[in-house]
Amino acid sequence: MNSREQQLQAIDRLLTIMDELREKCPWDRKQTLESLRHLTIEETYELGDAILDQDLEEVRKELGDLLLHIVFYAKIGSETKDFDIADVANGICEKLIDRHPHIYGDVEVEDEEDVKRNWENLKLKEGKKSVLEGVPRSLPALVKANRIQDKVSGVGFDWEQPEQVFEKLQEELAELSQEVKVNNRDKIEAEFGDVLFSMINYARFLKINPENALERTNKKFIKRFQYLESKSKELGKPLKEMTLAEMDVFWEEAKKL
Repeated sequence: MNSREQQLQAIDRLLTIMDELREKCPWDRKQTLESLRHLTIEETYELGDAILDQDLEEVRKELGDLLLHIVFYAKIGSETKDFDIADVANGICEKLIDRHPHIYGDVEVEDEEDVKRNWENLKLKEGKKSVLEGVPRSLPALVKANRIQDKVSGVGFDWEQPEQVFEKLQEELAELSQEVKVNNRDKIEAEFGDVLFSMINYARFLKINPENALERTNKKFIKRFQYLESKSKELGKPLKEMTLAEMDVFWEEAKKL
């Protein structure tokens, strides 16, 4: 592993390269905060994929891409004299110190739940009107639901036992079933949303990240379906010409693999 001095030198090298690119490269010179935004989101998802794949070499590379974006944003901020990389780093340092009074102050905590509650209460003291202000509006709905539930839990708005959440889930499923019988499309959508919200909440009580769980199933399904496609090609018979019974044979083979 690199020493602290080597790590600082590497950051300094990146800052120097960013200065040079911003001055000499037509593409880099053209970029703005807005033009980089969608690229940053894409890089974040690529990092997420690498983490789920447990590909540490790819994680290292994707972290580098994200670090470049942070340095890039800071460089643009310095050109407008609004902020630079030091302001960014010092800002998060101050936040971490302020939000960890059990480390840098005299507050005592028993476990991570105490830490989370303190974190949300401190944010309210900093002037935030709602604990939900920190949930980005553009988050995917599943991730957003998980963050909403996590944040309100931090201020004590939560169920006490997993069994209570499971009972609520069953209640929501029953309500969905009733609306399906009536066939009111608007109410079906609303109740379906309630079911998903309850499922995500239940996952939190089971200490499972619902996004990771769903993506794990996505990857599993893709692998099995691609196996089915490969067998279809071997037989020279398109999937659309195969019966469900025929496809199920290969699906079961894929599950065993």
